[in-house]
Amino acid sequence: MDISWMELGLLSLAIFRLTRLFVYDEIMEWLRKPFMKEYEEENEAGEKEVYYMPIERGFRGWVGSLLSCYWCTGVWIAAGLYVCYVSAPIIAEPIIVIFSLAGLAALIETIVQAIISD
Repeated sequence: MDISWMELGLLSLAIFRLTRLFVYDEIMEWLRKPFMKEYEEENEAGEKEVYYMPIERGFRGWVGSLLSCYWCTGVWIAAGLYVCYVSAPIIAEPIIVIFSLAGLAALIETIVQAIISD
């Protein structure tokens, strides 16, 4: 299947945003939590900071490792989104457009914040 440069750009932005959603965003913490162990540490200011590390063994450990690795999750998101795009474009296309727009907005906001903070 041939993919145009426009489709490649949209897919890339959608994969970027979906991967960040699963690995970092607070809204998906409920999905990551069963596969992670919570650790608390006190920082230099005396405030408690919470860290999440993958469970060490078994299937839950494997999923935890996957969900804590941006690169690993990105590969699976890319594979799933591409398969959906090829096999069910009527379902995939709105998802791709929505998450592409969200990904582009996130990149623009990052650039704006970098400019403002200088």
